[in-house]
Amino acid sequence: MPVVFFGHGSPMIALQDNAVTQRWRAIAQRVEQDYGRPRAILCVSAHWLTRGTAVTAMNHPRTIHDFGAFPQALFDVQYPAPGDPDLAARVASLLEPTPVTSDTGAWGLDHGTWSVLCKAWPDADIPVVQLSLDGSLSPRDHHALAQRLRPLRDEGVLIIGTGNIVHNLRMMNWNNARCTPYPWAQAFEDAICAGIETGDDAALINFAAMGEPARLSVPSPDHYWPLLYTAGAADADDTPERAPHFIEHASLSMTSIAWWPGRPT
Repeated sequence: MPVVFFGHGSPMIALQDNAVTQRWRAIAQRVEQDYGRPRAILCVSAHWLTRGTAVTAMNHPRTIHDFGAFPQALFDVQYPAPGDPDLAARVASLLEPTPVTSDTGAWGLDHGTWSVLCKAWPDADIPVVQLSLDGSLSPRDHHALAQRLRPLRDEGVLIIGTGNIVHNLRMMNWNNARCTPYPWAQAFEDAICAGIETGDDAALINFAAMGEPARLSVPSPDHYWPLLYTAGAADADDTPERAPHFIEHASLSMTSIAWWPGRPT
């Protein structure tokens, strides 16, 4: 299976049909056409932060509307994909000796997951499991966990991350989605994408070394960390492809990256 990072943006995208959502659907269609239908999807979302590592292990994860002042139509969205307790157990075994809590009811599928999947796989018929982000871990630790998940790709599991390379809501230009990005945002995006293109995972892990562009682009690491899970699960012979690839509202990257295996099955 490939590995995919989705720049997920606002949850309102779940109600929209635009170039971004159409591209997400195209990614899903290419996965199925070239590599086969995923047996299950393992998602690392920016919106499930925990103490310690956890994985959803219920048969029927609920759709979580983890946001505030949005239209009722968004709260009405449901993504009734089944869960996969066996996959959850497999994830826990791969991550040993790191302890992994099996969540059988507290969480579910948050909007970082379903706002993307409802566009990419709208039928909600592929089992979905979420892996949490342990807030106490370093970028290097997150990347190392991801590397242990690589065997899942050969077991028919699609590993995805959802977040944003650049995610500074406080400095967004809310009045103009297509305005010129801040220079620091563009510089950070370009540097990270260059690291992805060359397979320089050390640059992705040590992103803070960029100084002010990193500090402003990643004011908190939650939306950046899922990128480390997808980069860590990728192989050296995968071919990364960026699409869509842009920054909107001056400081919110909508860039998605798919790491395509060198030879389709």
